[in-house]
Amino acid sequence: MVDKDLRGRYAAGRIIAGSFHTRWFSLLVLRFSRAVLRGKNIRGLVCRERHIPSRNGGAPIRVRVYRPTAAVGPLPVMLYLHGGGYVHGVPEQFGSSIKDFIETEPCIIVAPDYRKAVESPYPAAFNDCYDTLLWIRDNAASIGGRTDRFIVSGHSAGGGLAAAVSLKATDTDDAKIAFQMPLYPMIDDRQNSASAVGNDAPVWDEEANRLAWSRYLDGVMNVTPYAAAARCTDYTKLPPTITYVGSIEPFRDETKIYVESLRRANVPVEFEVFDGAFHGFDVMVPDAPISKRANQFLMENFQKFVQRYFP
Repeated sequence: MVDKDLRGRYAAGRIIAGSFHTRWFSLLVLRFSRAVLRGKNIRGLVCRERHIPSRNGGAPIRVRVYRPTAAVGPLPVMLYLHGGGYVHGVPEQFGSSIKDFIETEPCIIVAPDYRKAVESPYPAAFNDCYDTLLWIRDNAASIGGRTDRFIVSGHSAGGGLAAAVSLKATDTDDAKIAFQMPLYPMIDDRQNSASAVGNDAPVWDEEANRLAWSRYLDGVMNVTPYAAAARCTDYTKLPPTITYVGSIEPFRDETKIYVESLRRANVPVEFEVFDGAFHGFDVMVPDAPISKRANQFLMENFQKFVQRYFP
């Protein structure tokens, strides 16, 4: 059952979910977000834009760099990866979350406008995100950041990318990840869990999920954990994790299984399921009490993890 404070957006959420059943609408949303939101700054923060080189033959990657207006000393640096089902979105859409992180615990956030699956399927988005992590590693000092360890975070598809980036970073020792925050992450292309099959919840349902994965993995014959992090079989080296998910959305079970796998590997995890919440509830209805509770859970644990893992 949908949380009482989210019911007013149920109809709109179902329309949104239905719209994502078509490729043309995903392209329309992508083009609209690019036209309207690209370059939008966040009041109260220092906002800069850079174009960094791709290490995989792609075009230069547009990244947004956010920092507090007044900060002392090298700050923790976060790689933030925006949501959008791998098919649409820009970093600027998640400005509220970016501002909350920085105001909760001063840090620098680098957010790439990675390539989208409607134009460039896997591994384009993953490569852009990982290239951004390597750029952070090599340039953290020049933007006022700490160079010894980093945070990786993202919502939805961005959460899936965050989990995949953390996995490769730990596999290769390319960069030390202090902790990760893959929030209601899109991580399982198999879509065979009880919460994914037959899901008709608002915003993101079974059909939207199926089509998004088919676009992201178009032409991929062997799906690896870097493409779908739920396929990981060894969680022992993964970093401490903060995540949450809604109880009626498709990603509920894959998130719970991911958390259980981390805990079995003795990875510290802070996790919460929000009863009656659909996908992206905290972004779509930020003023609802349940959304405020989710944001409080996230920010309290974010602050705790920064203080614990950035001595």
